[in-house]
Amino acid sequence: MLTLDDTDRAILRALRQDATLSAGALGRQLGLSQPATWRRIKALTESGALAGRRLILDHAALGFGVTVFLGITLATKGRVSLEDFERAVSAIPEVQTVQHVLGHYDYRLRVVARDLPDFERVLRRRIMTLPGVGNVDANVLLSEDRRPGPL
Repeated sequence: MLTLDDTDRAILRALRQDATLSAGALGRQLGLSQPATWRRIKALTESGALAGRRLILDHAALGFGVTVFLGITLATKGRVSLEDFERAVSAIPEVQTVQHVLGHYDYRLRVVARDLPDFERVLRRRIMTLPGVGNVDANVLLSEDRRPGPL
């Protein structure tokens, strides 16, 4: 387990809010020099605590107004069917996340679509035809409040 000090946590919190901050800007915000901030960011990255920086897209603004969470239970289980399913589902651009889970479902997917008819097209033509798909349960996202999580 990685040991973080207060400065490391402050760096991670600041980058979580704005991942585009340069080491210089972040250092000024936290009262550190640019080289010291850069070394800490490098150490956090090398330790795995900072695994990358992501761009968050506004799907609604880009014309994808519907988000649906799918619970998928595979009809056939086994190593080959899992690999085949994962490879095939990863090729569908509307599928934003693929989570292999333990519990009621085998997989949870986050799917975006322009509207409900577009989602139905993706479901019928792409997802239901994937290898090994058995039962599918859908939940349409009504609203979302992102929480920063502990740090």
